[in-house]
Amino acid sequence: MVILGIDPGYATVGWGCIRYERARYHMIDFGTISTPAKMNFPLRLECIYNELCLLIAKHHPHSVAIEKLYFKNNQKTAIDVAQARGVIMLSAQLNGIEICEYTPLQVKSAVTGYGKAQKLQVMEMTRRLLRLTETPHPDDAADALAIAICHAQTCGTPLKRRLAGLA
Repeated sequence: MVILGIDPGYATVGWGCIRYERARYHMIDFGTISTPAKMNFPLRLECIYNELCLLIAKHHPHSVAIEKLYFKNNQKTAIDVAQARGVIMLSAQLNGIEICEYTPLQVKSAVTGYGKAQKLQVMEMTRRLLRLTETPHPDDAADALAIAICHAQTCGTPLKRRLAGLA
């Protein structure tokens, strides 16, 4: 199963692609989609859409796992990220790819076994689970890989998929 994990944003979208088979994780690729701050916002959304469609065409994921939004303060940022998130989901939907959403608590729990784990703990476990020599950078890409691992943990086998109502 190939999973594309997405850490949504509008300035930087983190992405990480993994393969999950025989209860093992294999890192395929990771990176970010960046949009310039001075670019018109609708053009930023178009850039995210186009880049994500290229990633989908390149890696042929079975599923896209995306983090649910969680904001305490800045509502303007939350609205802009929500719009970018909608474009990300649309690109997966139009390419016929299953979309699954996870909260930060679910990602932390799946990767570290502890829902209140610190960011560095999640990044270190992501590195270990993928058997990498270094922690993936930038952080947005590392977060996206953790989201992909969360999906594999949650729905990575036919039994898990049935229990989650996805099969």
